[in-house]
Amino acid sequence: MDLLEITDLSIAFAGLRALERVSFSVREGEILGLIGPNGAGKSTLLNCVSRVHRPTSGRIAYRGENVLARRIHELPALGIRRTFQNLELFKEATVRENVVLGGTSRYHAGVVRDLFGFSRRFQASAAARADELLRTLNLAEHADTVVAALPYGLQKAVELARALASEPKLLLLDEPAAGMNPEESRRVGDTILTLRKAGITVLLVEHDMRLVMSVCDRIVVLDHGEKIAEGAPAAVRENPAVIAAYLGEEAIA
Repeated sequence: MDLLEITDLSIAFAGLRALERVSFSVREGEILGLIGPNGAGKSTLLNCVSRVHRPTSGRIAYRGENVLARRIHELPALGIRRTFQNLELFKEATVRENVVLGGTSRYHAGVVRDLFGFSRRFQASAAARADELLRTLNLAEHADTVVAALPYGLQKAVELARALASEPKLLLLDEPAAGMNPEESRRVGDTILTLRKAGITVLLVEHDMRLVMSVCDRIVVLDHGEKIAEGAPAAVRENPAVIAAYLGEEAIA
């Protein structure tokens, strides 16, 4: 069953084409990789799905519902959440505080007020959920650390924990392993596989090809705003158009 359907999606900025009639679907329960060279339109596509940008034309449907008819703040309640290339964290707050705040995004403003003193029950529940996620992502020892004091790789992990706090059904990951060493990247891959086991569908934008090939069920490739390939990792890796546009000859070794 298709959870997310993208149909003929196009967008241009100041007359420059960023996406041109891109179509693909994300099946419920899968990990779909979205790859391509810099400037291919990958993050722009995630921005359209998450309502940061409004496409020029096309349709985005989540569980059959038109996402473009929704406002950006309504998406977490639908079950859609994302991370960003550039970290979107409260740098002067602690790790736990960031994750707790992430869990409030699927509720109305009154619940956010509850978090800050009006409901001890909600506050305790949000903190317990945050601590569970911190244990899952091996961040428990940093729970009371101010985010700004953490290295970049750990900050990326905190952003992932904050996104998961809203209990998404569809998670859009924008280069979660950027700036990480091979061991940190491997742990990110393990986490993504764990998310699938927990019933979370993942749309993954990533340049680390080892990570992409090891976790993705299918891959979509963009180049200059157009889809040039789609299929299983092995087939995409051997696709001549993909090799020429992005992977290079070393990818087939």
